[in-house]
Amino acid sequence: MRKPLVAAFFALAIAGAGAAPAVAAPTGAPADAAGAQRAQAASPTLQAVNFAGTVSLSNCSGSVIRFPASVDTDPALVLTNGHCLETGFPSPGQVITGQSSTRSFGLLNSAGTRVGTLRANQVVYSTMTDTDVTIYRTTTTYASIRSTYGINALTVQDTHPVAGTAITVASGYWKRLYNCNIDGFVYRLKEGDWTWKDSVRYTSACNTIGGTSGSPVIDQSTGKVVAVNNTGNEDGERCTVNNPCEVDQNGTVTVRQGINYAEETYQIPACFTTGNRLNLSASGCTLPKP
Repeated sequence: MRKPLVAAFFALAIAGAGAAPAVAAPTGAPADAAGAQRAQAASPTLQAVNFAGTVSLSNCSGSVIRFPASVDTDPALVLTNGHCLETGFPSPGQVITGQSSTRSFGLLNSAGTRVGTLRANQVVYSTMTDTDVTIYRTTTTYASIRSTYGINALTVQDTHPVAGTAITVASGYWKRLYNCNIDGFVYRLKEGDWTWKDSVRYTSACNTIGGTSGSPVIDQSTGKVVAVNNTGNEDGERCTVNNPCEVDQNGTVTVRQGINYAEETYQIPACFTTGNRLNLSASGCTLPKP
């Protein structure tokens, strides 16, 4: 699980004897926003992808999201990982809904400059079972964010992503963009005590590091969020914390050292109704329930 070194000790304190998050440090200085934008300019296919709508958390990355049915007057939502939850890792099988929160998020513009602070009033949904997501409700609306900062939320795609798609993992924590493709999908991704279903596997170019947890995975052709970045195999170990393994339908285990992964988000919109309200009983909602 991808967290920076400074957050690892915090996470250990709040998670007790639970698994320690990833403590990988950058292999080099993270690319600054200007450098990332120069890289974008060099490739026309990346023109639609930048940092606008991404956020930085105290220990992770994230993004302001909306769904196809969301309206401008709805309370804005922030997406990150379940293992980025400020109260500690959800246990296997645990689903948290409606938990009070005052968490703050640094809102970034297209250049990766922090332009404001958003604040949560609720953890709408959080789990590390089947997937690895936390969704916060903020105290402001999409319309207010656009009016104040000129920034639109990122739309979550409501259809399954496609192998081969060119993607960008946009880290608000590091203000760094990782560009690669969806290499394929993993039947089961197992890491320590947690198991995730139908995970996205990146091609090797997306060598994400600690602090990129919760970054939106953006389809370069549509600008929509298709997954949320969450982990990678650091040391070549088998199914241990920070070293997830792939398990296929027959139970065969594959270890891919240096390869990184994300959890799909297409199933989330069906679980939200009018006013961005969570309804886990809604038709088509397949997210794990408490």
